Amino acid sequence: MSKATRKARRRRRQRKRSGRRRRIAFSAVSLILAAGAAFLLLEHANHPDTATPDFSMVAYQGQHALGGRRVTFASLVGKGTPLVLNFWAARCPACQAEMPGFQRIHRDLKQHVLILGVDVGPYTGLGTHAQARAFLRDHAITYPAAYATTPAPVRRYHVRGMPTTVIFDAKGNRVLEHTGYFAESQLRRALTKLQADATGNMP
Repeated sequence: MSKATRKARRRRRQRKRSGRRRRIAFSAVSLILAAGAAFLLLEHANHPDTATPDFSMVAYQGQHALGGRRVTFASLVGKGTPLVLNFWAARCPACQAEMPGFQRIHRDLKQHVLILGVDVGPYTGLGTHAQARAFLRDHAITYPAAYATTPAPVRRYHVRGMPTTVIFDAKGNRVLEHTGYFAESQLRRALTKLQADATGNMP
């Protein structure tokens, strides 16, 4: 057998091996995508999107306003008071920048608006429960704050950036969604639009 013939056979074997590897890789990717699609369909069937997806949380602070230490979001929204739901994390720079403004609004409007900070740091890689507690203490944040017990609200509220703020009117209708830093002045303007649904008159 000539040297050229041996080289040609080696090239053919190499091409066959490469083809098998590509087919195996393609099959593996297809299986992964199919499994992922099936999982998403199952998740959607078990947790269909609604106007106000529910989730469970455990309070860091503000238990009196929330009605207990372990509560559900459904027990808070649509109870005659506008609600500001803010997804945050201790190591999120934009969260750190906006929360003092939220605190000032809480100080001024706490009789008329419920501000609720929900920590999702452990699910976004942006902080632990211990870091969240330390941040609340060190920055004198006193409005109700809790941590989500599962990552479900991150998915159900389409939290694609941190922080994410969702505002509900007094009847529980979702009226505004904001991703990223929410300036105090912007939030105040948004809340004044809900006066008609709020109990009493906001200043």
